[in-house]
Amino acid sequence: MKKITKLNKNIFLKGILPLLLLLSFVFKPIKAYAEVTETEINGELINASSEFLRDLDFETWQLVAYKSPLFEDKLILRVIGYPGNLRIDHPTGLNVESGRKEWILDDKTLLNAALANDGRQAAAEFDLDTLIQNIDKNRPLRLSLSGVFSELPVPPFVVKEWRSLS
Repeated sequence: MKKITKLNKNIFLKGILPLLLLLSFVFKPIKAYAEVTETEINGELINASSEFLRDLDFETWQLVAYKSPLFEDKLILRVIGYPGNLRIDHPTGLNVESGRKEWILDDKTLLNAALANDGRQAAAEFDLDTLIQNIDKNRPLRLSLSGVFSELPVPPFVVKEWRSLS
């Protein structure tokens, strides 16, 4: 019995373990990060940061930050949900918290004709410039939108992408 156990241990240490280690270097897990890419927004190709995040109720939302030519190149945050998720009375401010600090981002949705006339009501836009000008670090944020989601955590790597656009 002891010889079989010792033999199995040697096969594992000399054969299978090195193979597993080699495979772990070859197939590295994909790192999660937001990426600034060229995206079509309002019929134009614009550099934007896009990321899918889940709120505390496990609903998925897409956050797209971009400089909008419609708003004098201000940084805009577009919150996109499944059609019908964003049925809100505009204007409604987006609440942002980080530690003890709090901001309310202005609703710009009705100023964008494409979104104002879209019957699906799947997206809302907010002025992100005020927030980005008031933070100097890539810190985690918590977003809340009255009647839509109570808390949507935004990790620091997404904030870093937003800050790189300004």
